Amino acid sequence: MLAPVLVFVLVAGVVLGGYLGAIFVRDDLARRRLERRLQEVAQPGGAADESIVLRPTEGPLPLIDRAIGRTQTGSRLAALIEQAGVQTTPSAIVVTSVLLGVLCALAGQMLLRVPAALLITVPLGTAAPVLWLLQRRAKRLKAFEEQFPDALDLVARAIRAGHSFQTALGMTADELTPPVAPEFRKVFDQQNFGLPLREALEALAARVPLVDVKFFVTAVAIQRDTGGNLAEILDNLSRVVRERFKIQRQVRVHTAHGRITGFVLLALPVFLAIALSLINPEHMRPLFQERMGQTMIVATIVMQIIGFIWIRRVIRIEV
Repeated sequence: MLAPVLVFVLVAGVVLGGYLGAIFVRDDLARRRLERRLQEVAQPGGAADESIVLRPTEGPLPLIDRAIGRTQTGSRLAALIEQAGVQTTPSAIVVTSVLLGVLCALAGQMLLRVPAALLITVPLGTAAPVLWLLQRRAKRLKAFEEQFPDALDLVARAIRAGHSFQTALGMTADELTPPVAPEFRKVFDQQNFGLPLREALEALAARVPLVDVKFFVTAVAIQRDTGGNLAEILDNLSRVVRERFKIQRQVRVHTAHGRITGFVLLALPVFLAIALSLINPEHMRPLFQERMGQTMIVATIVMQIIGFIWIRRVIRIEV
């Protein structure tokens, strides 16, 4: 019985992997062409092609991209993709979600044969690409937040050396590594192409929704309107960010017990089910073969997920 299921999963995985690979390769080639074009524009005598610079990214399914782009959900999905730093398109995410939802529904029905399992397998499969984007977004924002104080220090030192703020942004983009460098490079390129600096910084705050970045944008906007020592302001902001990191680490130490408890409670039923299946298979067989046992498995998974999310929300402390 498992052989057809494994063959089906393998074939579906190969098809889905080939589709995603084609999407990523296509977007990577388009990104490289755009970067080469921007480098030509930055050189003396280069002519900017507005259609290339301002054309929105479209995937292999442009009709779906346009239809999704007209909705508020599509705009949020596009913003999530940009914040995650992933080279893909909304249409690719939507198609992948539908395929994974169908695949998980078929796998759940073949393995469990309980109609109620669709209430879990379909949402999990459909939400998997979005959850992956959220995980990449959180990882990228965390890396940006850790590098941001160094970026502020570089900008402050460049200003003290006599460079303008715009030039300091470009120097910071050249010196640092992703994800800070690409975001500062976008701000530098946008104001070079004629976008006002305030709007370029506001776009940075929209792409990187961090409190520290909002403080940075607000401080620069106020300094340009009222004057003041921008280098000293950035030094103070960098010091505040580093102190907040210290407090966050202390909070993580104090909440470590709650996090470990959540993982233990999540893994304990699975571990016990596997151990009892090995020790006494006859005792555990009705749980997987009987309708009541399969319903109990589905209910257990739902309650485990709810409990884990509840524990995570209790121990999450904003600093």
